[in-house]
Amino acid sequence: QVQLVESGGGLVQPGDSLRLSCTASGINNRAVAWYRQAPGKQREFVARISITGVTSVANDLRGRFTISRDYAKNAVYLQIPSLKPEDTGVYYCNTFPPDTNNWGQGTQVTVSS
Repeated sequence: QVQLVESGGGLVQPGDSLRLSCTASGINNRAVAWYRQAPGKQREFVARISITGVTSVANDLRGRFTISRDYAKNAVYLQIPSLKPEDTGVYYCNTFPPDTNNWGQGTQVTVSS
């Protein structure tokens, strides 16, 4: 297992931007994905990035979210340039496919006016 640590969430207004971070020792050797869980809903896939940097974003989020990685910093990022209220939820990173026994606490994103 890789211990993944999410950070970067917060309370923001619609239209604000956030960059969420996922860091872990050994992360560079894994495909990584971001997931989110809105209140009252199941966890859903957001975006993934391969070991070599090939990316894929969920169809309904394509053009809004960008996933990237920085090998020197052992980090995977999720850039959200313009947040909407419906983006509110807990954002998690995990391997792809996910290790169901390795969900962390995530980072809370709250978008409200």
